[in-house]
Amino acid sequence: MKLSEVLFSYVLFAGTALAHPRARTTLEERVSNRASGRQTRPADIISEATEVTETGNQTNVAYSTNWSGAVLTSPPAGTTFNGVSATFVVPTPKVPSGQSKSGTYSASAWVGIDGDTYQNAILQTGVDFTISNGAVSYDAWYEWYPAQAFDFSGISISAGDSITVSVTSTSSKAGKAVITNNSKGKTVSKSLTSSAALGGQNAEWIVEDFESNGSLVNFANFGTVTFTNAVATTGSGSVGASGADILDIKQSNTVLTSAAESGSSVTVSYTG
Repeated sequence: MKLSEVLFSYVLFAGTALAHPRARTTLEERVSNRASGRQTRPADIISEATEVTETGNQTNVAYSTNWSGAVLTSPPAGTTFNGVSATFVVPTPKVPSGQSKSGTYSASAWVGIDGDTYQNAILQTGVDFTISNGAVSYDAWYEWYPAQAFDFSGISISAGDSITVSVTSTSSKAGKAVITNNSKGKTVSKSLTSSAALGGQNAEWIVEDFESNGSLVNFANFGTVTFTNAVATTGSGSVGASGADILDIKQSNTVLTSAAESGSSVTVSYTG
């Protein structure tokens, strides 16, 4: 989510792992300008519809240029969301059909608080997956939008790893991002504060075509990402993704993803 023109006070407190803007590399074009701003953009909704599922339930479906997944657009009455978590298996990104094999293509899987109907701030953490000139790489990151994303150090990620991601807010302007590589037994975390206040109105599980250097990156064929144990917490308990609005990515009149929720899981597949 990129607002490179916005001045934003962003204070980082010590966590269990050091973090820093991504160093420039020749391998990954999409992070060559990361120090000046790899960011998520709030959900860019371009159209909405209502679908009836096989069980007769109605689901709100929206098409977005950048987000695909599930979003709870309002917390239970009298509460706000203060945490979101899930586990997923890291995919192997591929070059989309018909695209240049020498290009760079990326996607990102993350969980977050706010950013859909409430767009002033987003607390989020996740994993970027990139294929560049045939080489695959991964980055674990955190972000408090509208500030830029920062990479975690001290954690390595490979295709097939089981990753648990979570964000929690202790107040509207303070929180924590945590990523655990269950396959490698490693956890990193970062405590954050921001002048951009969360509203606690949205909880989401998203695969994103994120933004770098002012424009969306080339979207990778990520296969399928399934968020399991998808949970959002409030001050009075927890809820799953049941009843969440579904988002799919649509670019140049082509739908690139297919997302669905089934209570405690959210599945996002590349269809482009």
